[in-house]
Amino acid sequence: MTFWKIAWRNMQQRALASSLTGLSMALGVALMILVIVIHEVTVQQFSSDAQGYHLIVGGSKGGDVQLVMNTVFHIGNPLYPIPYSYYKEFTEGRYAPYTKVAIPYCIGDSFHANGWRMRVVATTPDLFDKISYGANADGTDKHYEFREGRNINTEHFFEAVLGSVAAKKSSLKVGDTFQPTHGMSAEGTKHIEFEIVGILKPTGTANDRALFVNVEGFYLLEGHALSAEADDALVAGLESAHEEHHDPDDPNRGRTRLPEAQREVTSILVLCNNDLSMMALDQAINKGKDRTAIAVMPGYLVQDMLDKVIGPVRVVLMVLTVLIVVVAGISILVSIYNSMSERSHDIAVMRALGASRAAVMGIVMVESILLSLLGGLVGVLLGHACLALASPYVEAHAGIVLRFWQFNWYESLLIPGLVIFASLVGFLPALTAYRTDVGRSLGGGR
Repeated sequence: MTFWKIAWRNMQQRALASSLTGLSMALGVALMILVIVIHEVTVQQFSSDAQGYHLIVGGSKGGDVQLVMNTVFHIGNPLYPIPYSYYKEFTEGRYAPYTKVAIPYCIGDSFHANGWRMRVVATTPDLFDKISYGANADGTDKHYEFREGRNINTEHFFEAVLGSVAAKKSSLKVGDTFQPTHGMSAEGTKHIEFEIVGILKPTGTANDRALFVNVEGFYLLEGHALSAEADDALVAGLESAHEEHHDPDDPNRGRTRLPEAQREVTSILVLCNNDLSMMALDQAINKGKDRTAIAVMPGYLVQDMLDKVIGPVRVVLMVLTVLIVVVAGISILVSIYNSMSERSHDIAVMRALGASRAAVMGIVMVESILLSLLGGLVGVLLGHACLALASPYVEAHAGIVLRFWQFNWYESLLIPGLVIFASLVGFLPALTAYRTDVGRSLGGGR
């Protein structure tokens, strides 16, 4: 206990130097915490986004990566669509025996509010009722839940559901209406209104940032029908829809379903019966004679992206943070070593009063360990504080949720690692203290 008290007193006597040295260690540890936690959360986010279904089917003119980024992460411009009849192959055609659930995605509209641009995705209620968005720690599936309201009703064409982040960005709530914009630009044509009937609980996926509308209503909007003739008739019908006094209790505003021959879909989420069905569908779509579409296994592609892109970046960042910690350790060594000449008289007095060489050496080692531990603990708190401060910005832009208390098991290795590292760093000045000549130091002190 005496060692710790003496080491602490020595640090207090050199408060400024000790504080700056500890701060450098804290910054290095904080950066290490940020790299470890953000990497883990990002990997979980990307992996969760691509779960819940086996395949994504999209137009053959788009690449695998573009299809996944566009459909899963809502990034990039919409791909070339595929005929609605091809989607029907998964529900009642040649691919139906292999398919458990097939969910159409129609992409091409956006919504702009409070300076944010959000993707509008047209789909069916099956997205939230029949597939999951990841797995819990015990292996059970995570299912979509509603924070407010309910799911879309297929028979009510102009209903919408909002992701949690989209609701926060747009300040919209259940019962409000919004007008999607045709295309990704805020300058696009405004469509007729959709009513918000539900807001999802946070999922930690890209779907938190999207607005989901009933695909039946999407097909009735200007520019979404397949043929030009149908578009002309639709525009006229929609223009008159604003002027006519239709039944206020009619959720479809006097509209009828668009014929299937005039429909297209951007992509299809396919949940297969089993892994064998997935492989069979993959072969049939990608290797068959009909090259209308391509099928992608999003889980494999995302994992490949993580291994080839995010993994190496993480290694580089970890190397840089380790170097920062090493530099901080060297600063501890230099700080203590430079103070040895000033403290040689004190060390000699301790020796003269009966302290052994090993005791003097131990005091210097403890001082090095204390500096590292205090800097490390401050660094852990600082790193997690930065996570909490950055959380609103990161969540708003990327949908990735960061929390102050998010902990990675690698962090548990930091403290033992710092003790070992500080012992190595403090060995040289401790050895200098060990070799202090009592007679010379006391004589020089007179």
